[in-house]
Amino acid sequence: MDRQLYKIKKNKVAKFLTLFLFLTITHPANADKSYSIYLDADFTGTKVASMSIQQGINVALAEENYLIDGYQFEAIIKDHKGNSLRSKRNLEEFLADSNALLLFSGLHSPPLLAHKNFINNNNILVLNPWAAAGPITRSTVENNWIFRLSIDDSNAGSFISKHAIKEGFKKPFLLLEDTGWGRSNNSTMTKSLAVNNIKPTAVAWFNWGLGINHAKILLRQAKYSGADVIFFVGNATEGKIFAKAMLALEIELKLPIRSHWGITGGDFIDVINSEIRKKLDLQFIQTRFSFITQPQSLLAQKVLSHAITMYPEIKTAKDIKAPTGFIHAYDLTKLLIAAIKQTGLTGDKVYDKKAIKRALEQLDLPVQGLIKHYKTPFSAYTLDNINAHEALNESDYAMGYYQADNSVTLLPSIALTKVVNEKN
Repeated sequence: MDRQLYKIKKNKVAKFLTLFLFLTITHPANADKSYSIYLDADFTGTKVASMSIQQGINVALAEENYLIDGYQFEAIIKDHKGNSLRSKRNLEEFLADSNALLLFSGLHSPPLLAHKNFINNNNILVLNPWAAAGPITRSTVENNWIFRLSIDDSNAGSFISKHAIKEGFKKPFLLLEDTGWGRSNNSTMTKSLAVNNIKPTAVAWFNWGLGINHAKILLRQAKYSGADVIFFVGNATEGKIFAKAMLALEIELKLPIRSHWGITGGDFIDVINSEIRKKLDLQFIQTRFSFITQPQSLLAQKVLSHAITMYPEIKTAKDIKAPTGFIHAYDLTKLLIAAIKQTGLTGDKVYDKKAIKRALEQLDLPVQGLIKHYKTPFSAYTLDNINAHEALNESDYAMGYYQADNSVTLLPSIALTKVVNEKN
C-alpha cells in the first residue's frame, strides 16, 4: 500500500476514534440508554402504602417492558422513614445521580412541604401519587415541578364535610395531626362547614407517637364538646391508637369517625381487625375506583392480571393492600409514559426532564387510566391557574369503608343519608 495513502487512512481512523470517544464521554446516558426513577417514600412506618405505590409504578412500566422510547427504565427505592431530613438527603442523592430522571413521592405530605422550594429551585420533576396537603402543588412562583394524581386537601376536607352533613351529622369535632397536612384540612373543613352554617364543636391537635392515654383524653374532649361525629386526619400509626382508645371508652362516649385516608397506608387493618371494627363506625375518603367493584373494565382486568403475575403475594384484588397507592401510581405512570412518548428522549437528563414537564402540561392524546379517561389532566402552572398540576378533582372522590375481609368498599353517592357497613 502507498505509504501516503496509509497515513491518510490512519489519520481518518484516529479522527473517528477521537470523535467516538468524545460522544461516549459527553453523552453517557445515550451509551447505555437507560434512566432511573426514584421512589422517595416511607418503607418503614407506612410500608404498605409505599409498596403499593411501587407495585403500581412497576405494573405500568412492565406493560412497556420497562422500555420507553428506546430507554430502559428502572425504579429505585429510597426509604425516608417518614423523616423530612432523610428525604432531603434522598433529593440530594437524586440530583447527584446523572441517570436519575424523575422522582415519585409517597404518602407523607411533610417532606414535600418542607422541601418544596428545594425541589422547584433545582428543577426536580416530582410525581405525587398520594400526599394530599393542598400547598404541595401550589408554588408561590411559576416555576413549579410537582404534579399530583391524588386527593387534594384543598377540596378533600370539603368532600368529607359534605358527606357527613348528608348523613345527618351537624356537630363535628376536628381531630387533626399537628402538621402542614392537618392544618390544611383544618382550613378547608372549617370553610366547608361554614357554608352550611356549621361550626366545629372544637379542634384538637395531636403529634406523631402519642400514647393511648392522651388519645382517650382527646376522645373524651370530643364527646364533652357536644360533637356527634369526629373528623379525623392522621396516619395508620396514630389511627390505631385512637381506634384502641375509642374501644376502651364507655359506650356512651363513643362517636362515629369520618377519616382522611391516612389510616389506609399502614397496618391499621391488621391491628384493628374485622372483629374490632364491628364496634366502630368508621368511614374514610378514597378516589372513585376499586378493583372490588363489579363489573370491571377490560383495562382493570388486565392490570389486575399483570399484578397477580408479577407479585406472588397478590392472588386476588383483595390482596392489593392500600389500593389507593397502586391505583394512583399506575395512572400517574401511564401519564408519564404518554408524555415521554410525545416528547421523546435524547439522553440529556436536563433537557429530557424539562421536555417531559412541558409534555405533561400539554398532552396531545387522551390516556385511559383506572380512575378515568384523562384528557389534558395537567396544564402550565401560573399564579392564576393554581390547580394546573392537579389531575383529579372532587368529582373523582368517594367515601369508603372496610369489609370483614379487609377489602375497601366505596359508597356510591354522598347523597346517602345513612350507611350500612360491616358493623350491621
